[in-house]
Amino acid sequence: MPAVMDPRELDSAVCSIARTMELIGHPWTVLVLRDLFNGVRRFDELADHLGIARNVLTRRLAGLVDAGLVEKVSYREPGQRARHEYRLTRAGWDLRPVLLAVMAYGDDHLAGPDGPPLRVGHADCGGQVLVRLECANGHPIDSDSRLRAIPGPGAGFVRESGAGFVRESGASAH
Repeated sequence: MPAVMDPRELDSAVCSIARTMELIGHPWTVLVLRDLFNGVRRFDELADHLGIARNVLTRRLAGLVDAGLVEKVSYREPGQRARHEYRLTRAGWDLRPVLLAVMAYGDDHLAGPDGPPLRVGHADCGGQVLVRLECANGHPIDSDSRLRAIPGPGAGFVRESGAGFVRESGASAH
């Protein structure tokens, strides 16, 4: 395994967490995604269920569409004008573990005295869905586990120079 490095040497501008939060970190966005995961797809239903201002919902949905997390699909009820519903794309569905991890945190640390408000079960067998973290060798990772940062192929680095910090790209720059 590579030597332990100082994570402050990594260029935070190419951080995968920062890039993901740029997509989903705006107010209401995660709750819009939650409702889409739960099958609420139509604009009016989303607005009503969330209690969100329509102009804010419009911006959040447009951002999710632009990011490729959601697609806008036309539908028409008999005798009505054409409308749109919003469906998660594969990239959107790939955020499910993120939302389940956020939910698990809330269940563990923020649930009221009656316990969590919702449980997620596997539709095929009924078993409760759990969020687990483990290494590629199958070892469980918990809050006491030590982890280390290892630069990936897309890493960028910063180094201090006489003029301040200088960005260098690529893992080979280090």
